Amino acid sequence: QVQYVESGGGLVQPGGSLRLSCAASGSIFGIYTMGWYRQAPGKQRGLVARITSDGSTYYADSVRGRFTISRDNAKNMVYLQMNSLKPEDTAVYYCRRVQSGDSWGQGTQVTVSS
Repeated sequence: QVQYVESGGGLVQPGGSLRLSCAASGSIFGIYTMGWYRQAPGKQRGLVARITSDGSTYYADSVRGRFTISRDNAKNMVYLQMNSLKPEDTAVYYCRRVQSGDSWGQGTQVTVSS
């Protein structure tokens, strides 16, 4: 199994920005399609963005144009740049290989509030 450590969350005002980081274990990280997910209180966890091994990206409608996913295969890292944050972006954010049975990491809390 691959293990994940997310970081970079925090409290930010509406319209602000945050950059999330995810460190993943595994010697063949570069071949994985990686995703960022989020879970708000009382809601199911859902996919926010994903990036393939060759850098192709997909975004949920709710974040397209505001969030950017990227990766550094040499460092086994995935990033999520979040701009123009809204209160509805408040959630715990996780990263994981897409369509895998890996255990979830601890996540990183993002709170958007004035």
